[in-house]
Amino acid sequence: MPDTRIIYGFHAVHSRLRQSAASVKELYVDSARDDRRTQELLKTAETHGARVMRVDEKRLDGLTHHARHQGVAARIEVARLPTHIEDVLDTLEEPPLLLILDGVTDPHNLGACLRVADAMGVHAVLAPKDRAVGINATVSKVASGAAETVPYIAVTNLARSMRELKDRGIWLVGTDERAEQDLFGIRLRGPLAWVLGAEGEGMRRLTREHCDELVRIPMLGTVESLNVSVSAGICLSEARRQRQLPAADPAKPL
Repeated sequence: MPDTRIIYGFHAVHSRLRQSAASVKELYVDSARDDRRTQELLKTAETHGARVMRVDEKRLDGLTHHARHQGVAARIEVARLPTHIEDVLDTLEEPPLLLILDGVTDPHNLGACLRVADAMGVHAVLAPKDRAVGINATVSKVASGAAETVPYIAVTNLARSMRELKDRGIWLVGTDERAEQDLFGIRLRGPLAWVLGAEGEGMRRLTREHCDELVRIPMLGTVESLNVSVSAGICLSEARRQRQLPAADPAKPL
C-alpha cells in the first residue's frame, strides 16, 4: 500500500485538492463548521470527487496531534518524489539550481523554504538527516503544497554530498554576514547550489568550509539578520534573474 500522511489547514488542503485531487484519500471536516470557507472547500472536494467525512473536533485534534487544524484535515498519499540527488540531476535539461539547508530545525522555516523553492523553480532541497526537522504535517501546511512538488533529499553526510555536487560541476555558494563578497556582485548563471544555515547559528564549520564561495546579503536597514526562508528567497530570485539575462561578454562583469 502507498504511504499516507495527514495534512491540515484550509490552505494546505485546498492546494492539495487543486494540484492532486486523486492523492486525497479522505477529507475530514469539522461537523460544527458551516461557514463560507468550509462551504467552498466542500464544493471543491465535491468537484474533484474527494471522499468527505464530517467529524467532531476531538477526532481532528487526534489526527493532527492537537495542531491548529482550522477544522479541516486530509489523509493524502505521499508523492513519489526522488530520494537521491543523482535521480534529480540525471534528468535535468537546464543547469541545476539547488538549495542546501544546514541546521534548519523549525518546521515553519522549512515549510517556507520549500514554498520559496517551488516558486523559484529549485530542482531539489538537500538537508542532513540529523539536526534537521524533515517533512511533517506542519511543514506540509506551511509549504502549501510545495512539500509534494519539490524533492527533499535527506542525506547522511552533508559534507560528502557537497563534495559529490562539486564533482558534478555544481558551484556551492553559501551566505555569511561576514563575507566580503556582495550577493549582487557574483555570477550565478551556471550549475548552482545555495547553502544556507538557520538564523542565529548559521552553517556548521565543515559546511562553510565546503562552500566554493561565501557572500553576504546587503542589509540597508536596521535589522541585523533575516529569516532563512527570506534569505533563500532573495538568493534564489537573484539566481533566476541572472539566468534570464542575455548572454554577457565574458570579459565584462554582470
